[in-house]
Amino acid sequence: MASHRRSSQAGPQGPARITLMSAAAAATAALTAVPAAADPGTDRTAGRAELTSRVDALYAEAERATEKYNGARERTAELRDQVTVLQDRTARAQERVNRLHDRLGAMAAAQYRSGGVDPSLALMLSAHPADYLDKAQILNRLGTAHAGRLNSLVDAERVLNKQRREAAGRLARLEESRRAVARHKHAVERKLAAARRLLDALPARDRAEYTRASRGPRSGSLPEPPELPALSGRSSLAVAAARSAVGAPYVWGASGPSSFDCSGLMQWAYARAGVSLPRTSQAQRYAGRQVPLSQARPGDLVIYRSDASHVGMYVGNGQVVHAPHPGAQVRYDPVGMMPVAGVTRV
Repeated sequence: MASHRRSSQAGPQGPARITLMSAAAAATAALTAVPAAADPGTDRTAGRAELTSRVDALYAEAERATEKYNGARERTAELRDQVTVLQDRTARAQERVNRLHDRLGAMAAAQYRSGGVDPSLALMLSAHPADYLDKAQILNRLGTAHAGRLNSLVDAERVLNKQRREAAGRLARLEESRRAVARHKHAVERKLAAARRLLDALPARDRAEYTRASRGPRSGSLPEPPELPALSGRSSLAVAAARSAVGAPYVWGASGPSSFDCSGLMQWAYARAGVSLPRTSQAQRYAGRQVPLSQARPGDLVIYRSDASHVGMYVGNGQVVHAPHPGAQVRYDPVGMMPVAGVTRV
């Protein structure tokens, strides 16, 4: 989510980070209060550069939180599907136990009408038949047919209990994943709000200049990527899809078709080519074969930063298409706009 200018990589870290209000105040003072011996133009430029650098750093932090949010949301969806399957299995296991109980109950009712209930059936109908199975066998009260029915009931209850435990465990993980989604969402919103406040500290003219720079070049302002005859069919389709998204707004957590975050754009573009990519930039890093940057071809995923928190698509001619950060649009940028952590050929 950083604006991807080379000067944007610096930012306050750890205890050195000042509070949001003091940062805004300091930035405003740097832009307005000029010492008598200083060059006003130089001080103004330095103050603006410091503030925009802090904004860029906050956008980078928000992007990291966004990818964590995307990952937690993907895990939540997977766990929700798993819980649904387990609940269905548990329901079927419960139905089988109920049917076996009903059959044994019908046998007991028939015996009662004919003069009494066989003790073996009483064992079968007990609340915990497994607890009494050994006793029943020792007493030699069970015939072959009755013993088979009791064993079936015991096995069915074991399966039922196993399904219940597994479903309960997945439900607990699902709830934790939901809490993680909420935590990461809050972190993104907090970083973006901080960036917005810092931007608001800029004079209107400087803020407008930053916004124009954030929007970046449109599709017609950079040379067309070269045609590569060796480009595979799916890579060609993915590149075409990514290029068609140029100008669409960045929205964190979005994966198309009208807005995107960085990994959402990659996932959407390759889905148009019939290829399923994982949701996060960290997972996309390992979604194919690693190749050197010097051998990058259109369609390759270019992973940025050491923590793989940003991703773009190489489209040839030294360019990538990517979704930069909130307030910006999907755009072309030089492939070396920030440190490259790897290149993945899908």
